[in-house]
Amino acid sequence: MTDFKRTLITSALPYANGPVHIGHLAGVYVPADIYARYLRLKGEDVLFIGGSDEHGVPITLKARNEGVTPQDIVDKYHGMIKASFARLGISFDIYSRTSAPIHHQTSSEIFSKLYQDGKFIEKTSEQYFDEETQQFLADRYIVGTCPKCGFEKAYGDQCESCGTSLSPTELVNPRSMLSGNTPVLKETKHWYLPLDQYETWLKEWILEGHKEWKPNVYGQCKSWIDSGLQPRAVTRDLEWGVPVPLEEAKGKVLYVWFDAPIGYISATRELTPDWEKWWKDQETRMIHFIGKDNIVFHCIIFPAMLKAEGSYILPDNVPANEFLNLEGDKISTSRNWAVWLHEYLDDFPGKEDVLKYVLTANAPETKDNDFTWKDFQTRNNSELVAILGNFVNRALVLTQKYFHNVVPEAGKLTENDLTSLKSLKSLKNDIEKSLDNFRFREALKNAMDMARLGNKYLADEEPWSVVKRDPERVKTILHVCLQVTANLTIALEPFLPFSMEKLRGFLNIQKFNWSDLGNTGLLPAGHHLNASSLLFEKIEDQQIETQVQKLQATKMANEAANAGVTPAKPSINIDQFGAMDIRTGTVLAAEKVAKTQKLLKLTIDTGIDTRTVVSGIAEHYTPEEMVGKQVCILVNLEPRPLKGIESKGMILCAQDPTGKLVLVKPESLVRNGSEVK
Repeated sequence: MTDFKRTLITSALPYANGPVHIGHLAGVYVPADIYARYLRLKGEDVLFIGGSDEHGVPITLKARNEGVTPQDIVDKYHGMIKASFARLGISFDIYSRTSAPIHHQTSSEIFSKLYQDGKFIEKTSEQYFDEETQQFLADRYIVGTCPKCGFEKAYGDQCESCGTSLSPTELVNPRSMLSGNTPVLKETKHWYLPLDQYETWLKEWILEGHKEWKPNVYGQCKSWIDSGLQPRAVTRDLEWGVPVPLEEAKGKVLYVWFDAPIGYISATRELTPDWEKWWKDQETRMIHFIGKDNIVFHCIIFPAMLKAEGSYILPDNVPANEFLNLEGDKISTSRNWAVWLHEYLDDFPGKEDVLKYVLTANAPETKDNDFTWKDFQTRNNSELVAILGNFVNRALVLTQKYFHNVVPEAGKLTENDLTSLKSLKSLKNDIEKSLDNFRFREALKNAMDMARLGNKYLADEEPWSVVKRDPERVKTILHVCLQVTANLTIALEPFLPFSMEKLRGFLNIQKFNWSDLGNTGLLPAGHHLNASSLLFEKIEDQQIETQVQKLQATKMANEAANAGVTPAKPSINIDQFGAMDIRTGTVLAAEKVAKTQKLLKLTIDTGIDTRTVVSGIAEHYTPEEMVGKQVCILVNLEPRPLKGIESKGMILCAQDPTGKLVLVKPESLVRNGSEVK
């Protein structure tokens, strides 16, 4: 750390085809924000860079499906993501986007430099081409039958049914998603970054030079390098993206993996004309915050690009996290199995810090972890409210009660006073050590230990009892408590910025520096405090139940979507079908069958007669809704007793995969007794 003049923090660019969810936050943005705030408190020169990744096939597919342009898609989600980050308090110095002109310019310049320096190799290969649309097809623009499991809607890169990775030429009966036609193979030329030429350097730089990297990062890098690196295409045939700046490459764009990390550079360039000191000065320390699915791009491919260019610094550390699951299941955008940030902010106003706290306390730093709404509630109520909030509230309320919101003078300090105050400095060292080594869960626990220290001190000293016999002693007790409280505003500032701003308001103080942490005289005697309120509030069971039910509805919808259509029953002949006498009829009366949940007793005019039918539709239709409805009824079904009622016939309903029943009825009113054929 002492060898660097400044720190450049980058956070993985979220893909602008959907909102941000808690998995993104826990893996990347919350830890990056904690680290940036920590360095700023220390007075260090730091930049925190973010932005939206706006190129690639998924965006073009979404645009096509919605009948809009790719720019419409990225404008919508870039705006949503940027606003959500701001509301949560992620303290980017800039949040840019890869569709910005400065990004196109920067990406083109870097490609051109590598091209002119002969760093690329050219390859001609056969790829699928749609003759009707006159367009080469990206892998996701090709669908066909999976050769492994027979799923008929497998993509050119993966079968969504069995999970097998595929290449387009492996598909059986491939067809273009653009025209529906069978594509043809056609030669196309692309430029490749020969990663194999950088193997020796990467082994030396990572495997020998960065053994301090997290085991999950170091291990994945070693696995890739040991398996042998291959040239990787930096261009592709697509209309949406950064155009390849070569005359011979019309209709081609830079591959998104190539241009996306350049977004860090272009965002810095957009922010400041002095951008080169952040990217080309060896006294700058660069830290990439990413999820584990981005390790290879940020540790192998992007560094190889920068090494090939020759003038850029390389990352000093890449503290990648593992994945966060949700209620025991993998977070999935396509299945809507997520807690979306913008929805959380609407559902829990004023509880931005609660989410950051829970995601940090349960961060997937060394292994995949699980977010549950019950744990969210427990951590808020049992830790933020019962530990931190409880100590702060008691210290401030007692000061108001006994000393009219004025910091009292400390008298002679007892051994417990001295031990408690001394602990502030040791806790500072613990927090610092954890943050410097990217152990954010541990750092948060150490910071919360300061509140635990305060609670224990209050419980030991019992000022509410002591005041009756020794009011002078209470001055010292509360003086110590208020010094702990002031220190908390520093220790927890990186983790709970909104809450610590609120607490500073109670204490009537400005923000301290990190160097002030451990100081036992932050609040001088005679200092006037402001009125206070609860720092945190309990989250009630009903709020959690609402979120659980929302997820349950999502699960049911997914199960219904995956259930598909019930297979056809065995064939029957025309005579068998003709034996069924289906007529139209009108419901004259309806009532629930006693002691049942599903049964309605219906009186129906069939045009032939008036009869009673017992139907299992009570969970879908009320008796009042049924009266007057015209239905289709099988009139020659053998009568059968149901709950003591003789049922003569069966009304026709359609049932979807969720079990919902919908009446089958004529499009318009017809005469009762009309035959259904």
